[in-house]
Amino acid sequence: MERKPLIAGNWKMHLSIEEAVQLASSLADCCRGGLDDREVMVAPPYTSVAAVVKALKGSPIQVAGQNVCWEKEGAFTGEISPVMLKEAGTTMVILGHSERRHIFGEGDELINRRLQGALAFDLTPILCVGETLDEREQGATFDVLERQVTKGLQNVAAIDAAEVVIAYEPVWAIGTGKTASNDQAQEAHKFIRGVLAALYEKTLADKIRILYGGSVKPDNIDSLMAEPDIDGALVGGAALKFESFDRIIHYKI
Repeated sequence: MERKPLIAGNWKMHLSIEEAVQLASSLADCCRGGLDDREVMVAPPYTSVAAVVKALKGSPIQVAGQNVCWEKEGAFTGEISPVMLKEAGTTMVILGHSERRHIFGEGDELINRRLQGALAFDLTPILCVGETLDEREQGATFDVLERQVTKGLQNVAAIDAAEVVIAYEPVWAIGTGKTASNDQAQEAHKFIRGVLAALYEKTLADKIRILYGGSVKPDNIDSLMAEPDIDGALVGGAALKFESFDRIIHYKI
C-alpha cells in the first residue's frame, strides 16, 4: 500500500514572528520545485501562524496548529478553536504530544475530544502516542500504545480515521539526543498498524500514515525512512534550523 511520506516540523515554543518568517521563507525557496513524492508541514507557535502561512504561499509546505479546542467558540480561555486555525490558513493540527500529556496533564479522553473537534472542521489530526522510559523498562510499551491509539480514536468512524495521522514518539527519545533504534521504531510502528487493523480493518490500517518522532536528525532520517512501516517524521529541534530540516525533508533511501 503506497503511503505518501510526511515530514513535519514542530517548532514548539520557539522563534519570534520575524525568525519564523525567515525560516519559512528559506524552506519555501528550497521546496518550490515541488515535492511530488512527499508532504512537508511546519507547526509554528500560534502568534506566527498567519505570518508563516503568508511566507509559504506558493510552496507545497502546509502549516499546522500545535493543539486545538473541540469547540467552534466559547469561554475557553487560553484555547484556540479549529475555525480560528483554519481561518489562519492551517490544514493540520498536532494532538496528544507528550509535552501536552505529561507537562499539562492532558489525558486520553481530552485528546479524543480535541481530535474529534479537528475532524469536524476538516483539520487533519496528527495523534501523538508513545511510552515513557519507565513504561518501556517495565515492558508496558505495547499496552501504552494500544491504550493511547484506541482511546484517541474512540467513537471515530472509519471514514474519519482514514484522515488521521499517527505519530509514534517514545517520550524517552524526545529532546534527549537518544533515538529509538530502527528495529525499536519499526516494531512499534508495526504494532500500531496492527491496533488500527483491529479497530477498523487491515485495508484502512495500511492507508494510515505513522510518523516517527524523537531526536530525528539529518544523520538518522535516511535509515528510519527505509523501514517499511515508518511513513515520515515529526521533527522537533532539528526543524528549527534550515540546514538540518532541509536535509531531513530531502531524505534519501
